[in-house]
Amino acid sequence: MTKFTNIIKVSLKNILSNKLRSALTVLGLIIGIASVIILVGIGNGATSSVTSEVQSLGTDILTVSVSSSDVSLEYDELDNLKNINNVETIAPYKNVSATISRGTTVSQKASIVATNNNYMDVTNLTISSGRLISSIDIENKSKVCLIGSSLATSLFSLVDPVGETIKINDDKYTVIGVLTTKGSSMGTDIDNMLIMPITTATYLGEDTSINNLYIKVQDENYINNTISMLENYLQGYLSISEDYLTVSSQDSMLETMESVNNTMSLLLGGIASISLIVGGIGVMNVMLVSVTERTKEIGIRKALGAKRKDILVQFLIESLVLSILGGFIGILIGIIGGNIAENFGYSFENNSF
Repeated sequence: MTKFTNIIKVSLKNILSNKLRSALTVLGLIIGIASVIILVGIGNGATSSVTSEVQSLGTDILTVSVSSSDVSLEYDELDNLKNINNVETIAPYKNVSATISRGTTVSQKASIVATNNNYMDVTNLTISSGRLISSIDIENKSKVCLIGSSLATSLFSLVDPVGETIKINDDKYTVIGVLTTKGSSMGTDIDNMLIMPITTATYLGEDTSINNLYIKVQDENYINNTISMLENYLQGYLSISEDYLTVSSQDSMLETMESVNNTMSLLLGGIASISLIVGGIGVMNVMLVSVTERTKEIGIRKALGAKRKDILVQFLIESLVLSILGGFIGILIGIIGGNIAENFGYSFENNSF
């Protein structure tokens, strides 16, 4: 035991006496381990973020998209879909391009969604003040809107927006409500979103054709049957092939996204692992070179009675200490780097190692 303790002391002394060589040896490991943690952590964080966003819509929601530019549903035709078994609520939506302003303040980041009075319920959005869009607003093409919390702050500062007016393409609209702060969901910044009646969008040069809608079902246990009935109905009604129609549930979207994200995480982890392998090879090469450089030292130790096994153990201990040191520093830098990445808007899960 005393001999082994002496070997450890000699190994540590050699590491400390060659600080530059030791630092360069562990550098590759530090970079490799930190890269694995940061890249895989960001990959896992992105997966969790997308999953939570999809789940926020609920498992009883279907997304319908018609990708054909030649055909579309008209808003008045949506009531026909309610005759399909298990369909409870329909919320069409379309993105509108327009300029939002108040006085000299112009919003550069806001997105406009034209929809009906079911949209808030289907997407689980709520308001912090004011009222929701009503069926009367839809019928009368009322120039009213709901705005996100960030948009409200940028346009009104400390003034209560409810009841105030803003301009959309130089036309006045009344703010009837402010959305509860929620952040981003499904690639849309809810806090910078404006929601208006879909019929009102005609004032902005839009028509009432619908290519995207959310459908809430009554019983999610029969959701697959509902998907089949919707596909059959829409393909026949619009005279389009299945290539131009997508009806998907949140579960199927989750499966697809999870598969893509897992592939991306493996790809990122594989790229980062290359650095780790290179770092390990670097430790091996440095230790082999060290053997050549320390031939005289090894000869003296053998002359004093050291066995081949003792010298081998010494070099193994030096390699082990350098690897542990590089691993510890790499993990620390990886966690710090991941937290820094979060400050730049990336999702990061530090349980990736």
